[in-house]
Amino acid sequence: MNAIIGMLVTVAMVFGGYLLAGGKMEIITHALPFEGMMIGGAAIGAFLAANDLTTIKHTVGDIVSVFKGPKWKKQDYQDLLCLMHELLNVLKQNPVDIEPHIEAPNESDIFAKYPKILKDHAAVEMICDTIRSMIMNFDNVHQVEELLEAQLEGLQEDSLHGAHALQNMADALPALGIVAAVLGVIKTMAAIDKPPEILGGMIGGALVGTFLGVFLAYGIVGPFANKVKHNRTEEHFFYATIGGLLVSNLHHNPVNISVEVARRHAPARVRPSFDDVEQAIRELKKAA
Repeated sequence: MNAIIGMLVTVAMVFGGYLLAGGKMEIITHALPFEGMMIGGAAIGAFLAANDLTTIKHTVGDIVSVFKGPKWKKQDYQDLLCLMHELLNVLKQNPVDIEPHIEAPNESDIFAKYPKILKDHAAVEMICDTIRSMIMNFDNVHQVEELLEAQLEGLQEDSLHGAHALQNMADALPALGIVAAVLGVIKTMAAIDKPPEILGGMIGGALVGTFLGVFLAYGIVGPFANKVKHNRTEEHFFYATIGGLLVSNLHHNPVNISVEVARRHAPARVRPSFDDVEQAIRELKKAA
């Protein structure tokens, strides 16, 4: 919602101020389709040339996230803590019983209670791989911590590819606007024998290219890139919460303590309260 409001305010203030100052929209509306085709087409072409298919797909999803917000909500963090509480209790009681859950999470009755988490390959892989290391008596806690840290760094780097791609596009748009404007000036120079009122309109149309490139860069695409980076950074806390919980458990803390440590890893905006988590865990125990 904030993204939509921000875009509307930006457009309204820019064009509203132009109209109030006595500007004529006819020049802009006449030149906009052609300038937009040159600038937008060149920007998209450069984007496709600079990025692989995976990054392109991620960027499309990133643009959607600008309007939807971060993927993980408060309920998802609570579900994660409940999931980990169940898994670690099974591991504590009998390590053999945990194997079916981590070897085939899609068939696990524990994971099945939390479908949104189960659909996230990175989260499930981190949980299962680390618990598998525990079962294998991977006693070097610091080495497991280093592996988790490397995995988290890799996840964060991958998640920001879309933001970097959008920022690169934003950086290129003013220059592409100048390209379109220069082409407009070339067209105008070819009609130098025309009356001043016609030449004025043609020069104004050429300058629309410069305006459009700068406006898109700093008014639309740049803010989108920043919002994507913010969303992906916040989403990364979900995986950091998993890592913090598993590391706490590796240090032989009780399951409840590990869950509380993980709860405090969550950003304040989406952090479930201690009472909410306790109540959810109690309900799980009753259902069992």
